[in-house]
Amino acid sequence: MAFTATISRLWKLPDLRKSILIVFGMLIIFRVAAHIPIPGVDQNALKQFFGQNQLLGLLNIFSGGGLERFSVVALGVGPYITASIIFQLLAMIIPSLEELSKEGESGQQRINMYTRWLSVPLAALQGYGLISLLRQGGQGGAQILGSLTVWQTALVVLSLTAGTVFLMWIGELISEKKLGNGISLLIFAGIVASIPETIQQTIFNYTPELLVNMGLFIVIALITIAVVVLITEAQRNVPVSYARQVRGMRMVGGVNTHLPLRVNMAGVIPIIFAISIILFPPLIAQFFLRAKTQFLVQLAQVIQNLFQNEIFYGVLYFVLVFGFTYFYTAVIFHPQKIAENLQKQGGFIPGIRPGRPTAEYLNYVTNRIIAVGALFLGLVAILPLIMQSLTGVATLVIGGTSILIVVSVVIETVKQIESQLTMREYEGL
Repeated sequence: MAFTATISRLWKLPDLRKSILIVFGMLIIFRVAAHIPIPGVDQNALKQFFGQNQLLGLLNIFSGGGLERFSVVALGVGPYITASIIFQLLAMIIPSLEELSKEGESGQQRINMYTRWLSVPLAALQGYGLISLLRQGGQGGAQILGSLTVWQTALVVLSLTAGTVFLMWIGELISEKKLGNGISLLIFAGIVASIPETIQQTIFNYTPELLVNMGLFIVIALITIAVVVLITEAQRNVPVSYARQVRGMRMVGGVNTHLPLRVNMAGVIPIIFAISIILFPPLIAQFFLRAKTQFLVQLAQVIQNLFQNEIFYGVLYFVLVFGFTYFYTAVIFHPQKIAENLQKQGGFIPGIRPGRPTAEYLNYVTNRIIAVGALFLGLVAILPLIMQSLTGVATLVIGGTSILIVVSVVIETVKQIESQLTMREYEGL
């Protein structure tokens, strides 16, 4: 009833109704673009190639199937995400960028502009890398893409780069409507769009044992969704008190509040970091499988076989996600700055002295709760391997990363919609 009432309230407000229709329109345009293939590609050979590579399959889900179809938006918003991560890391070591990030909305707009500029050459590089991978990759790599002249290669790279820029533009149009993050909603749409095809493939491969496995799969999926929601919303509330101060003729302060510390501060960024690291060695090795030097060929084959081993892949993936969770949390969370701000505002944590002891206490608490978040993200990352080993259903393997993204985007969108409704209620008063 509450959901129906919320939808009814949304539809009765003309500006919100228009924003929702525009967002849906942009998502439909994205899905249409994902089905426009670049000419000269053997689609059947391409699907078989992606079906044999689990990491490329994960990237294909993020692109909404555009990578598997080699569409004009095959790269998705991956280059933009990579550029965003690069600037977040650069802000740690370049003082001018760090100061720019502290300037509020104007500084953030400039950083976003730099991010968009960097996304263009990154998209061109990734597009050329994808072309090279399809030429070298798998059995009969030439059958996937065929032989391209220099001019044709340049046109394909230009098309892929233009597709990424187009998605960046659509994402910003969606974000302007204040109904969710545009880039996140595009990834969300790509993941959701792949569900019907996955179900269809599972039904096509029906066996008598499949019914029991599907039941187990549904139970595990529901438990996973519940845990993702719990961890996404979980936070540790650190009590904070503000001392009373005399300002003019008034006594202010004396307020007891709390400082919320999220269990999963890093979101899905550690998983994206880990995917990038794991993808790099086999992709580079792919280029040396046909080298003239026998040593390089053997080394490339060893790397390929090593990363195709599910146990090695799963352990390395888990360790990288666990480590990157701590790393990225250290990038975005600064206990020293929080302690300084509390001290300037007359705030303190009961039982902890202001200044450095407060920063050490916040660092101690954060490390303890981040351990839970890091373990959670690591298990989410390798969930497809666990699901496949338990159910034996290769086509219905739900990606823990996909569930995490879908749930996070839904929660964020719902919160933004509720804030828009609340704001309009106050405007009406």
